[in-house]
Amino acid sequence: MEDQEIQFVPDGTGWILVMDEVAHSWVDLDDPLRLEFAYMRRVADYLDTAAPPGERMRVIHIGGGALTMARYIAARRPTSPQIVLEPNEDLTAAVRDKLPLPAHSGIKVRATDGRTGLTQMPDDYAQVIIVDAFADARVPPSLVSVEFFAECFRVLNPDGLLLFNVIDIFPLTWTKRVLAGIARFADHLALSAEPAVLKGHRHGNLVLAASRAPLDTDLIVRLAAGSAFPCRIVHDEQLTKFMGGASAFYDDEAEGSPKVVRGLLHFE
Repeated sequence: MEDQEIQFVPDGTGWILVMDEVAHSWVDLDDPLRLEFAYMRRVADYLDTAAPPGERMRVIHIGGGALTMARYIAARRPTSPQIVLEPNEDLTAAVRDKLPLPAHSGIKVRATDGRTGLTQMPDDYAQVIIVDAFADARVPPSLVSVEFFAECFRVLNPDGLLLFNVIDIFPLTWTKRVLAGIARFADHLALSAEPAVLKGHRHGNLVLAASRAPLDTDLIVRLAAGSAFPCRIVHDEQLTKFMGGASAFYDDEAEGSPKVVRGLLHFE
């Protein structure tokens, strides 16, 4: 992989982290609860319903970016222990320099890829795993296989929550295969996405949520309905219909997500 150009672009009171000509994160150092990317708002909705307000969470982040969600959790749930698995040491150094973490944030960054870092975690360690990782603007194949999801649910506690930010384009065949892999281990799944993405009008982010315990989808739907970023929540029978019998990825044939080129997607 070629060296990535890391840029921090000012945007009002915040900063946009840009890599591979793609905007990866938005951060306001003075207001870490402010989330400008729609998919991050959806991730936050699931996090906010996963435990009582203010309660500590043990969280693993696969993919660091500008540490936006880690900062959000640290502000919303102080003293939460968080481990970020981010192999790009240049990125981590640049973020720490330009967008420093607050003192005693509880956020620790390990210079390792998500798959390797996860195998080093003990069983039943985390309440939440958030996967938001890209290499060359694609979700890596190593993070979408049945074998990877087996590791995720080994590390999650019995009622733990997996949140996965993916990017795809209609007919969302790749996402359906990712969901099929997660469904091997989780009894309850949901998908959040903007209507335009689900209808095929454009590419975009989809947030996948999964747990062995029930998800509070009624509350998630209400939160999404009142959001500045409208989206649909697909779950239960609708999600089963959406998946349509898709086959899961295994390590020996897993594929990364469709590639982003200057904000567009194409298939190689």
